[in-house]
Amino acid sequence: MSSHEFAYRSSGTYLNAPHLAQSASSSTPFAIAGVTYDGAVTNRPGARFGPQAIRLASQMLCEAIHPYFDTTPHGLLSDAGDVPLPNTSLEAMRAALMPHALELFRNHHMVWLGGDHSITLPLLRALNQVHGRPVALLHFDAHCDTWVDHFGEPSGHGTWVYEAFQEGLVIPQAAIQIGIRSTGERDAREYVNDMGGRVFTGRQLRGLASPEQLAPVLDEIRARMDKAGNPPVYLSLDIDCLDPAFAPGTGTPEPGGLTTPQVMTILEELADLNWCGMDCVEVSPPYDHAQLTAQAASMFVWTYLCGLIAQRK
Repeated sequence: MSSHEFAYRSSGTYLNAPHLAQSASSSTPFAIAGVTYDGAVTNRPGARFGPQAIRLASQMLCEAIHPYFDTTPHGLLSDAGDVPLPNTSLEAMRAALMPHALELFRNHHMVWLGGDHSITLPLLRALNQVHGRPVALLHFDAHCDTWVDHFGEPSGHGTWVYEAFQEGLVIPQAAIQIGIRSTGERDAREYVNDMGGRVFTGRQLRGLASPEQLAPVLDEIRARMDKAGNPPVYLSLDIDCLDPAFAPGTGTPEPGGLTTPQVMTILEELADLNWCGMDCVEVSPPYDHAQLTAQAASMFVWTYLCGLIAQRK
């Protein structure tokens, strides 16, 4: 029991990449790790099974050559498996995740598979130590995650953005939220705007899918990054940014959301930003249908990685 090994942890790897523990893969520039924790969810649990589902869905990508970037992560990617963590205490989970995150961030460009969104705060803390400075943030979500408490608890999957701002982990003017549309008091909904960042709501993005239609959004994101000196940019993608029609398998679905093509276009068009890492969270397989949610998550991770590799080339 002391090893925190649980039956739901994944056995396969993302894109059939070699295990990081294998000597031949220890020096790969990119790595995947699962964070199988959903102890901070407020509605439907199950995101602890997300890493396993995303890895399974990635098998559909076969040789994984991206049709837009014409490249593949094969040979450049390894899978570190699921981080061994306690699964009942939020603070214990975050404390246990930190040393693993620090080691992996220092040696690889990381993509983290959640898990609920409470995992992002310790990842940002680790990045702060690695880079010695706050980072820019691109945050896809239906929810602003800027509440000052979590239904009476001090922290959870809906407070991490507020906590990250308060701890100086992100650059306020280079913090971008995309797809926000859930209920919430004005101070929470507008927190990122009020702090100098930018919120693109789900309503503002309705009907915009092509690069041309999304150009004003993309241009503003680029301008903000340029003004901030092109800092390291962290991508945190909550799968519930998608409308439930595209991602039913999540704990807190919100109608009126983004489409899969919208998110794909934004990731493709912004591939040349100074990315420093990514997480994809809140995939809850017990509520998924026909792997719709896991497939979308898998493709977003794949697109992010292929965009990075294309820029390296």
